[in-house]
Amino acid sequence: MPLGSAPLARAPKALAAATMLFLAACEVAPPPEPMPPPTAPKARPERIATPALPPVSQELRAYYQAAQDELLAQGMMRTDRGGPDAPFNERQLIENFVQIALYDEYSRIGGRLVARPVPSRLRRWEQPVRMSVIFGETVPAAQQARDRAEIGRYTQRLAELTGLSIQKTEADANFHVLILNEEERRAFAPRLRELVPGIDDMALRTITGLPRQTFCVVFSFSRGGASTYAHAIAVVRAEHPDLLRQSCIHEELAQGLGLANDSPLARPSIFNDNEEFALLTHHDELLLQMLYDPRLRPGMTEATARPILQVIARELMGGES
Repeated sequence: MPLGSAPLARAPKALAAATMLFLAACEVAPPPEPMPPPTAPKARPERIATPALPPVSQELRAYYQAAQDELLAQGMMRTDRGGPDAPFNERQLIENFVQIALYDEYSRIGGRLVARPVPSRLRRWEQPVRMSVIFGETVPAAQQARDRAEIGRYTQRLAELTGLSIQKTEADANFHVLILNEEERRAFAPRLRELVPGIDDMALRTITGLPRQTFCVVFSFSRGGASTYAHAIAVVRAEHPDLLRQSCIHEELAQGLGLANDSPLARPSIFNDNEEFALLTHHDELLLQMLYDPRLRPGMTEATARPILQVIARELMGGES
């Protein structure tokens, strides 16, 4: 069955040595019994070398490092959860939720994705999330270890906030996190068709043809026009420096759970293209709690959801209006 996709793209932030022992005799003695042949020293396990990074990825790595450096120099990409300089109240939390969870960031026009927010319905997962992490062959082992650890910690946090069952798995996954270098991603279409049977051509073209100004992207898929997700694919560029890659992981995994849009008014938030904050904030944690509150249901429109959001936000904020 073909899958319906909800594209949720992320735009740029501004921009041993062996010893042998011999025994010798100097007296006459009976001929010695034949000695067994010497045992060859054990071969060391072969190290599987990481393939060299292609020139295009080397150039992109420098490009994204420069982008991160510039953002940090501007005081952006904060790693705190939001402080006294970024207050928000109950009303702002509701409006930010409406814009981020009940609008889509992209529209389909002429077979293309166009950045134009449009009203939508509440969408989220109603089944357990089984998440796999897939690395390209040119991603160094040390980087893979760091990313796996970060994704493991973060998914546990997401599970606690939403109440969803989110488990990492190597088989039968329905949420795939791809960390690939440029040439690996360009050639990944056949594998994408295996991972998400029924994925449409537009999603394939978007992922494999990702422009350099798009740092990362996530697609969440439903079946038959439903408002519940069945699959998701998040794509993170392996060329990113550590903080930028971590930032992509934080936003794409959260957006893949149903926070589909960005808003220039959301603060402190990673769902804001000004890139002031790199990692999930306290404000964003509240958005996730609201999204998965059982009083809200998949398919709700803004008009239906808003009265319930007012109750939930009041509880979460303690009446700070």
